[in-house]
Amino acid sequence: MGRMSCTRRRPTGATGGYSLGMLVLAIILFGMLVGAGAQLILGRSRGRIDWTMAIVAGLLGSFIGGLLISLLAGDGLDLKPSGIIGSLAGAILVTAGWRWWDSRNKPTAADRAAKRSGDPRKSHPR
Repeated sequence: MGRMSCTRRRPTGATGGYSLGMLVLAIILFGMLVGAGAQLILGRSRGRIDWTMAIVAGLLGSFIGGLLISLLAGDGLDLKPSGIIGSLAGAILVTAGWRWWDSRNKPTAADRAAKRSGDPRKSHPR
């Protein structure tokens, strides 16, 4: 019977020799930077970057836009400029959609004034 070795081999291949944890960290960091870039292009709300929105928009935009543009350009899944541009375009679309949805659900100035007046008929108009 053969002896079992206590050492583990690191798989190389798609990750290029880096551990899976490092790859996941790099993807999250790239998504955060792309999402922050999308917010800077669209203009920052309240003068600061919303990092939660940056991470979500960057990851979703990178997946949707980067993958779609890379495949349409014929680059496959390799890291090429077309995928990076697609990632930024996707993050811009996700950020714009997030802001539209967020502004749609906020009460207007008239709603806030009616609520402050104390009149129950005005605070719930419908």
